[in-house]
Amino acid sequence: MSWAARRVNFQRKLAQGRPKRIPQLIEAAKKTKWNILRGDTVQVVGKHAEKGKQGVIIEVDRKSDQVVVEGVNMKERFVKADPESGTKRGSEMMPHPLNYSQVNLVDPVTGFPTRVGRKYLEDGTRVRVSKRSGAIIPRPEILLIRRKPISQAVSDKCTTDELVWKVTYDPEQDRLDREKYDYKGL
Repeated sequence: MSWAARRVNFQRKLAQGRPKRIPQLIEAAKKTKWNILRGDTVQVVGKHAEKGKQGVIIEVDRKSDQVVVEGVNMKERFVKADPESGTKRGSEMMPHPLNYSQVNLVDPVTGFPTRVGRKYLEDGTRVRVSKRSGAIIPRPEILLIRRKPISQAVSDKCTTDELVWKVTYDPEQDRLDREKYDYKGL
C-alpha cells in the first residue's frame, strides 16, 4: 500500500469519527503507582539526546505519562508581544516533557540513578527506598505547598458571620406544622 493510499485511509477514519488509539495513553491509564513526584531530583536515562543530565521535576502529567524536568529537553518557543504585561516579541527556551520511562530518581546517598522500592517503617508510614543503596528517599517539601492556593479574599458573595450563626430551625414550629398537616389528612 502506497503512502498516498495510507494517508487517504487515515483521513477516512478521522472523518468517520473513530478515536485514534494512542499506545502511550493506554499504558499511562494502566499505571496505579507513581514513584516520581513533583520536586524530586531525577536523571535522564535511556535513549535520549540529553542522557546523564540531572534536574528537578517541575510538573508530572499522569494522564500522558510524562514529566517536565528543569533545565532538560529545552526547546525554543515563540512568544507574542504583550504591551500590557511588558513582554516583547521573540523566542525563549522552555523545558518540554519527557516520557516517564526516560528518567530515574537520583539516589540521595550515591548521586546515581536508582530504581525505587517501597517499605513500611516501624510506625506504619510507607516510604520510598532506593534499590541501589537502601536509603530512604524523602518526599519533596514542595508537595506541602498547594499549587493552587485557597483564596482568602472576602467578597460580596461570602456569607457573613451573622447569617452563619443565625438559628433557622425551630423544633416547636416544626411540631405545630406536622400536627396541622396530620389534621388535614395530608
